[in-house]
Amino acid sequence: MKKSTLISALAFSLVMLFSTNLSAQDFSGLDKSPMDAASFPSDYKVSDKQVKVVYSRPQLKGRDVSTLAKNGEVWRTGANEAVEITFYQDKMFGDKKVAAGTYTMYTIPGEKEWTVILSSDLNVWGSYFYKEENDVARVTAPVTEGKESLEAFSIAFDDDGTMHMGWDTLRVSVPVK
Repeated sequence: MKKSTLISALAFSLVMLFSTNLSAQDFSGLDKSPMDAASFPSDYKVSDKQVKVVYSRPQLKGRDVSTLAKNGEVWRTGANEAVEITFYQDKMFGDKKVAAGTYTMYTIPGEKEWTVILSSDLNVWGSYFYKEENDVARVTAPVTEGKESLEAFSIAFDDDGTMHMGWDTLRVSVPVK
């Protein structure tokens, strides 16, 4: 009886040792441009969201916005994967009617205004595969200057549903009604 208990315990120990090694995972560290989300309504106590944006937040780290988001060039509007914006009901995005659904959002920065683009393409890395023929809507939004500098690119919604994008002191806003 003692011998079978010892063998069972040894077998169990060996199984645990090898199964732990076989199922061990390599987890990467924190992303340099972490993923974030913004939604409207912004209040986390409201579960009935109308719009949600999932994006990555690059940091300035002593660089200029104009070198990271070049004027006149399509930009992924953040870092890593292109931004995905989900409308849970039909909306006006700026002056364009947009059907409920999920879209990729790109921007074309400019000195005085930005073009904000919604595309039907999904699961896109950066703006490398952007195709203008898949645009669903394009709106222009004026560039303004904020009072405070934001180190990380940020997106937020106000109480009226306007989407605000900011980085350094640059601000761009698009009404979502």
